Amino acid sequence: MTSNPMRIVKLEAVAISFPVPENKSVRLGIGKCVKRDSVLVRIETEDGHIGWGEAHHGRAPGAIAKLIDTTMRELVLNSDAMDINGIWARVYKMQISSHGMGAAAVLALSGIDIALWDIRAQIMQQPLYRMLGGASKKIKVYAGGIALGWQEPASLAKEAQEHVATGYRALKLRVGDTAEKDIARVLAVRKAVGSNIDLLVDANTNYTLADVRRVMPVFDEAGVSWLEEPFPPQDRKAYRMARSLGRVPFAAGENHYTRYDFSTLLDDGDVQFIQPDLSKTGGVTESMRIAAMASANKLTINPHTSATAINMGTTIHFLSAIDNPGYFEGDVTSLNPFRDEMMDKAAYELDSEGYVKPYEGIGIGMKINLDFVKDHPLIDGPCYI
Repeated sequence: MTSNPMRIVKLEAVAISFPVPENKSVRLGIGKCVKRDSVLVRIETEDGHIGWGEAHHGRAPGAIAKLIDTTMRELVLNSDAMDINGIWARVYKMQISSHGMGAAAVLALSGIDIALWDIRAQIMQQPLYRMLGGASKKIKVYAGGIALGWQEPASLAKEAQEHVATGYRALKLRVGDTAEKDIARVLAVRKAVGSNIDLLVDANTNYTLADVRRVMPVFDEAGVSWLEEPFPPQDRKAYRMARSLGRVPFAAGENHYTRYDFSTLLDDGDVQFIQPDLSKTGGVTESMRIAAMASANKLTINPHTSATAINMGTTIHFLSAIDNPGYFEGDVTSLNPFRDEMMDKAAYELDSEGYVKPYEGIGIGMKINLDFVKDHPLIDGPCYI
């Protein structure tokens, strides 16, 4: 085989986990969080460049890792690491479009794609945002992650005030409980933080049409900026029927995969805030395409954040490179070593006005702590119960 310094000689997945103690757990529409998982992707070239990406765990991190280490590996090995579009197209053709595996294959491809962009930035010795045609810019942030979950209104309001005190000017509350409890929580938080803080709510696909009919007038009155994923992404009819129930716009996209899902979402016109997750929808490459499609529809991109600093840092660089950035989802989970300890610095830095900027340096401007990765092996079982 002819030598090529950019030839991919190794690809491996590293599934990592950490348990969430009872006093740090949060309950939301998809269950109680008992552990956190992620699937890291490591790609090495012939000349020794090593790129790291993050694939979403899909609630089955071992399965996603196995898919990468077997089926995806043979599609990627010996390719030129700089041919990112070509690799993406090959995986899509040979696996996703012709043999399925559905979301799992797109999650796996997402981690591979992010790792390839890491290598490209290293080779060019540039920040990722420059590689994507962008410039350093301030991106507004909301307090999200596995936080602000189901609890008594008074304690939720206290948590909200704590996040505002640290600089956040927007908060995302977890709803999708009973309509009565959700209404009480939203009203308590609005009263506690005042009218100058943006309130977003996320039902985690747990609402019915009847629930939306009950909560929407109150959410309208409370000035809620969006209602995220009231229904599963496949239930397009529910989104269409719910549009007339109030003025609060819908947000969705974290469970939509590739530009093709987003094409349908945009054509339907029922969702006004578009939320791809770079570790779920096809990586940086596909998210840039989705952003362009949303831009043509005059909509902003507000990515869902995955578990680790790799996704978070990559997302901020991505938002700095598109012409329609919306919010970055700041992870205010009370315990997340993937955010705080996995790299040589914190995943992001919030300024006093509630904004973040991409780190300078090569790639996403952070270096991985290999000892940390080794110390957090996969824990079997589901992350939500």
